[in-house]
Amino acid sequence: MRDAERDREFTEFVTEHRDTLLRIARLLAAGDEAAAEDVVQTTLTRLYVKWRHVRRADNRLGYARASLTHTYVDETRRAHRRRETTVERAVGEREDAQVTTYDGELRAVVVEALASLAPRQRAVVVLRHWLDLDVAETARVLGCSAGTVKSQNARALATLRDALAPTVRPTPEETR
Repeated sequence: MRDAERDREFTEFVTEHRDTLLRIARLLAAGDEAAAEDVVQTTLTRLYVKWRHVRRADNRLGYARASLTHTYVDETRRAHRRRETTVERAVGEREDAQVTTYDGELRAVVVEALASLAPRQRAVVVLRHWLDLDVAETARVLGCSAGTVKSQNARALATLRDALAPTVRPTPEETR
C-alpha cells in the first residue's frame, strides 16, 4: 500500500473514531484526562505502525478498542505509572453527604469509585458494562480466560457497590 493512501485511510479512521477511543480511555483512566490522552496517543501510534494489519480487520474500531485496552493495561503495569492519588475533601464536607441528581456530581462519584478499582478490574468493567462486550469477547480483548473475566467482574462490582452505596441511593420511584 502506498504511504499516501495509508495516511489518508488512517486520518479518516482517526477523524471518525478518536472521540470514541478517548471516551473509553477516560473511563479506563478513571477520569484522568492526561492519562487518557496518553493512552489514546500511544494506541494511535501503534495502530499507525500496524495499519497494514488494521485495515484488513473486519472491525477496525474493535481492533482499536482492543489495542487501547492492551495499551492501558501495559501502561498501568509500568512502575512510573504506579502512584497514589489523593482525594481532597472540601472543608466542612461531610463524608456521608448524599449526592444530588446533578449529573456532574454523580459522574465525579462514579469516576472516583472506578479509580478505586485495580486497572485490570477497571478494564473488565468498562469492556463488559460500558462497551457491552460479552464475557468471551472481553476475555479475548484482555487475553485471559472467561473465568478470569467473571471473577474480576464480580470483585469489581462488589467494590463499586461498597464504594457507591453510601452516596448513590435509589430514589423512591426507583424502589417501587
